[in-house]
Formats: sequence, structure tokens, C-alpha cells
Amino acid sequence: MATSTLTTADQFRSIASSPSKLRLFMLSSLPMAYLAGLRVKSLAEERAVVTISYKYLNKNPFKSIYFASLSMAAELSTGLLCMAQTYKADPAVSMLVVHMEADFMKKAVGRITFSCEDGLAIKAAADQTKATGAGVTVVATSTGIDETGDKVAEFRFTWSMKAKLKK
Repeated sequence: MATSTLTTADQFRSIASSPSKLRLFMLSSLPMAYLAGLRVKSLAEERAVVTISYKYLNKNPFKSIYFASLSMAAELSTGLLCMAQTYKADPAVSMLVVHMEADFMKKAVGRITFSCEDGLAIKAAADQTKATGAGVTVVATSTGIDETGDKVAEFRFTWSMKAKLKK
């Protein structure tokens, strides 16, 4: 596929799927995510997967991953899907987390993998605001699974998107 035929979402996914480009982006725009060791395992139109491993910089006194670090990984799995739909969008689209809920099931140790499967719902919300200019919210769920396959946490992020239509 020639570069000129790629959608802006495809272009973003290509950038985000490059470990070196993503690390540079995180270092410049999301330094705490960089320091916490977040990694993008995969990114497609409908799904994003982000991992975080227990290490010195993201631990808590209970010898597990600090909940704020888990939140960053979960948010990134939903945010990547939003960013793919807003990257170089015409009209430009702003995005913001307006609400978050979380449930924790098990101590987070080792490597935790967060998956969000709501890419198509996020795309529909972005398309709606681009067409109407009206603000739209979408709830994206990210589920964290440990290395043994047990659910560690589930996060629900409400993203607000609004196109900046030209007058």
C-alpha cells in the first residue's frame, strides 16, 4: 500500500507501532508513561494492547504495581484508539478524558497487559463529531490481565471529543 493511500488513522498506527518513534513521543509528551515502562504491544482499528511490567519506578509499598501506573497503561490503550481517529483530522478534533472508573480484582505483579476492544465505537464517535461539530462522549473499557491469565483490573474511561469546525 502506497503511503499516499494511507488514511490518517493508518499513518498514526504506523507511527505508534514503531517502538523508537513511540518512545520519542512518550519521552516528549508522556514522560511518566515513558518512565513507568509502558509498551504498545499492538494497535489496530478496533483494538489496542499496552503492557506494563512491575519495576522499581512503578511499584508501591505492597510490592505490586502502583494503581496510577496501571491507570496510565489502561488509559493509553484507550487513548491510542482515540488519537488514531483524531490524528491530522480535518476538521481538527479535541479529545479529553472526562470521567474514569476502575475496579481492581487482584494484586498487580509481573507483566500486566491492558486491552481495549472499543476502537469501532471510538471511530463512530469521532466520525459523528467531525460530521456535526457537536461534542460526543464515548466510554472505552480497558481490561488488565496478568501473566497467568487472571483479570487484575478493569478501567472505564469516558472520552469527550469535539470537532473544531471552521466558521
